[in-house]
Amino acid sequence: MVVGCSLNVAFTFPSPCTNYMEVENQTKVFEFFLLGLSEDSEHQPLFFGLFLSMYLVTVLGNLLIILAVSFDPHLHTPMYFFLSNLSFVDICFITTTVPKMLVNIQTQSKVISYIGCLTQVYFFMIFAGLDNFILSLMAYDRFVAICHPLHYTVIMNPQLCGFLVLMSWVIIFWASLLHILLIRQLKFCIGTEIPHFFCELAQIIKSACSDTLIINIFLYVLTVLLAVFPLLGILFSYSQIVSSLMSMSSAGGKYKAFSTCGSHLSVVSLFYGTSLGVGLSSTVIHSSQRVSIASVMYTVVTPMLNPFIYSLRNKDMKGALGRMLRRAAS
Repeated sequence: MVVGCSLNVAFTFPSPCTNYMEVENQTKVFEFFLLGLSEDSEHQPLFFGLFLSMYLVTVLGNLLIILAVSFDPHLHTPMYFFLSNLSFVDICFITTTVPKMLVNIQTQSKVISYIGCLTQVYFFMIFAGLDNFILSLMAYDRFVAICHPLHYTVIMNPQLCGFLVLMSWVIIFWASLLHILLIRQLKFCIGTEIPHFFCELAQIIKSACSDTLIINIFLYVLTVLLAVFPLLGILFSYSQIVSSLMSMSSAGGKYKAFSTCGSHLSVVSLFYGTSLGVGLSSTVIHSSQRVSIASVMYTVVTPMLNPFIYSLRNKDMKGALGRMLRRAAS
């Protein structure tokens, strides 16, 4: 039950929280309450075991890909450089949300501190944005490899690949930081409940007691810049790849060229498909609990499946993992 209201910084927007007490009597909010996926206590052990298993599989699978790319000279190419970065980001992405959820289930607590919540939002935005950027860079890499094969090594040199990844980090870092600074201007009522298993940005904004117009506008702009533009880059790259393949006369050459894109296309479809599905379900389904369950797909399931997609569909990766495991066993 809401019993008071918090004013985190001086802000003059009218707030519905003032119906509960005067502004001068407000105190700072130090914590929120995460409602999780279910309030049924009988389901909590099941959720704990399930999410712990998925978390361990995700970390182990992505870590194996990073080690294989690092130690196998055959994988020292731009495509696998981007893949190792994607695996690192996926480990960080799932670590942002799942460990806190597991701690809350184990301690039977729903509390997350105000600073902890903002920190979770910040890193979630960083790693979700980096997923978008790296998938776009991987699509560009395939575009250059198939459409400009003779200039591939010149264009996709190590310096350019490192620069592109670095710039992705810098852009996401500052965009996420600006968003956090805007969130800190919002007022929150004491006892604020977040109907999710982590501090999801949209739910945080909905829970605010003050005017959210400015931050909503910035959220839409940020979504266009950090999600739509990378997706457009991916679509453009593959439109050029398809056009180039159509001009090939050899069916074998078409299959061999496009087979290098299969794993990446699967990951892109999984990531954007689940993200779009959650976005659409939030507008159709009015149950916040069902939306939070749907969001498990792109926050937990997608990072877990990526290593399987790249290892099972890629002969080079399977060979590198086999050689690495044989060396470890001997």
